[in-house]
Amino acid sequence: MEKLAKFKALGLSDSMLKAFKKKGFEEPTPIQEKVIPLFMKGESDIIGQAQTGTGKTVAFGAPIIEKISEKSGHVQAIILTPTRELAIQISEELNSIKGDKKLSIVPIYGGQSMTQQLRMLKIGVDIVVGTPGRVIDHINRKSLNLEKISYFVLDEADEMLNMGFIDDIKEILKATGPDKRMLFFSATMPKTILGIVKKYMRNYEHITIANEEITENLTEQIYFEVRESDKFEALSRIIDIEDEFYGLVFCRTKIDTSQLAQKLSDRGYLADALHGDISQQEREKILNKFRKQKIHILAATDVAARGIDIIDLTHVINYSLPQDPESYVHRIGRTGRAGKQGTAITFVTSSEFRRLTYIQKTSKSDMKKGRIPGIKDVIKAKRTRVKAELDETIKTEEYGDCLEMSTRLLEEYPAEKILPAILKYAFKEKFDESMYTEISDGSSYVDRKGKTRLFIAMGKADGMTPEKLSDFIQQELGDSELNVRDAEIFPHFSFISIPFAQAEALLGIFKNKRKGSKPFVELAQKSRGGSTRGSNGGSSSGGSRSNGGSRSSGGSRGSGGSRGSGSSRGSGSSRSSDSSRSSDSSRSSGSSRNVKN
Repeated sequence: MEKLAKFKALGLSDSMLKAFKKKGFEEPTPIQEKVIPLFMKGESDIIGQAQTGTGKTVAFGAPIIEKISEKSGHVQAIILTPTRELAIQISEELNSIKGDKKLSIVPIYGGQSMTQQLRMLKIGVDIVVGTPGRVIDHINRKSLNLEKISYFVLDEADEMLNMGFIDDIKEILKATGPDKRMLFFSATMPKTILGIVKKYMRNYEHITIANEEITENLTEQIYFEVRESDKFEALSRIIDIEDEFYGLVFCRTKIDTSQLAQKLSDRGYLADALHGDISQQEREKILNKFRKQKIHILAATDVAARGIDIIDLTHVINYSLPQDPESYVHRIGRTGRAGKQGTAITFVTSSEFRRLTYIQKTSKSDMKKGRIPGIKDVIKAKRTRVKAELDETIKTEEYGDCLEMSTRLLEEYPAEKILPAILKYAFKEKFDESMYTEISDGSSYVDRKGKTRLFIAMGKADGMTPEKLSDFIQQELGDSELNVRDAEIFPHFSFISIPFAQAEALLGIFKNKRKGSKPFVELAQKSRGGSTRGSNGGSSSGGSRSNGGSRSSGGSRGSGGSRGSGSSRGSGSSRSSDSSRSSDSSRSSGSSRNVKN
């Protein structure tokens, strides 16, 4: 515990220090050093002004965990965040540092099954990490009672203001009791936020941590518009088309990193994962292999990547879109060092464009849209590298013991037949186009301003009507204001058109749900003749066209693309005001879903 002496001096328990050691923490960040002792020893409310990525979650989370009791029978703390991604991230971080304490800490956000959330809340939760829209939904349903909370945390307060959540925050505050401590964290402190502070806070301490400068470096910045289901294929092509690839691949959750590293290894790449559940000893072992380039690809979470300082990375890949501009800058700052050119690549799904634009604008990043390499482009690059290696071998005449075999072969066959036979034998798999799968244009399956068409494996035989189907979708998404358009009900299946962000959320919720052999929900596909169908063959021939829009054009036309039962999972959010709840509704990876039929 010697390395954690400064944490211990802040008043934290041995149980929490053990959790910190497991995560690889050594010293508190400036915001942690100031907030934790003030929280642990004092009674005042706290305003923490610091940019994202400075360790704010531990600053407020550690003392809350230390102070609340086990099995209280009611919600003891509420933490409000602007996006579902941040809610998941904070929840995971708090669960990883709670040590031996038996606490239930859960994220509550739109895009997750309402049924699942109601079940968790009924069982009992100690700390709720939620987005405003979904928290209000539960308050109105009386499934969430905040009257006895001891702690109210508002994270990313300025972003809450930008996204139009201030009225929601005031409404949630009215549902809380008077005996609570309040903690507001924000990168900036606009007048509106200060107004809430003065109205609702008692005596408070204002802690400010100076911002780090966002700087440009030698990094080429590219983004690729891609479906969630096509990300791995896109990553494989990017790796294979490069002469050398030595990089970090950032994922949102520890589960994502492990799964991605396994898929990369299965495909033959030298890859490993780094996340918060890995012991310090194992972490150092993996990093040592990475530094020596015995591992070429390291999948990591933001938390696990802290302290990685390797100057000759060729690439940083944002497999999942960063939560904020500061995280983006911290990530890409690991390439383009020591005078070497590096490349930062960001994958973005259709529902994430507003957040990508925000990141570009705030970080002043010169990010250009790129084209994912085609299969033939990748094979051509491989052939070029093989020829270069053969040229080098011929020039150096380093044939080893192969010269004798070559002589014998030339005695039996002409050279023009031997050479292609050898190339096929040695590089058959390398040049095999079937190793790759087709990638759809990430922007083609939805109109970003419009609707997307979905196939639902329920119809008249299940008692469905347009009204009942609409109610069902609203229930699962937790969005009573969702506008379900152009519902077509057939005996055993139905088609609906809904905004693409909610469509991605619904696809995520029903990712692993099937009705018999059929996916329960999937993107509608265009069949020959212009009718709409699901991948299982159900089709309609009348009504509306829904290639993102809702124009009537003599034949209902699906948005095309691959099967949708998870093929279009949204890994991020489309930030907007809560009036449409789209910022609470896109499906975020890393959370489990058990959905009723």
